[in-house]
Amino acid sequence: MTEVDLVATALATGAAAELTDTSRGVVHDLHAVLRDAIRRRLSDGCDGVQGGYGARVLHAYETDPDVWRTRLLRVLAAELELDEEILGAARAVLRADRRAGHVIVDLVGCGARSG
Repeated sequence: MTEVDLVATALATGAAAELTDTSRGVVHDLHAVLRDAIRRRLSDGCDGVQGGYGARVLHAYETDPDVWRTRLLRVLAAELELDEEILGAARAVLRADRRAGHVIVDLVGCGARSG
């Protein structure tokens, strides 16, 4: 799994937690940290148009990950420096979700595994 896939998977996992009773739990909180770090980074150092586009794609991905996945992957790869803050937050979301016993689906369609 690439770093971009890791971050996108964590975003999808956190967004899915928003739809369940765990939305007030650890996964939700860690997802908010990840999402906020990405939003900040998309607005730092980018011109208004590109930063705005990246933020819109991130928001759209949260509402419909299946439709917006490819665009989000492009934004993450092209516009976002995936530093340790973002990668660490993404790993924390996935670890917390595994501890909660949820299933994690690999974004590239290689299957699923349970935590």
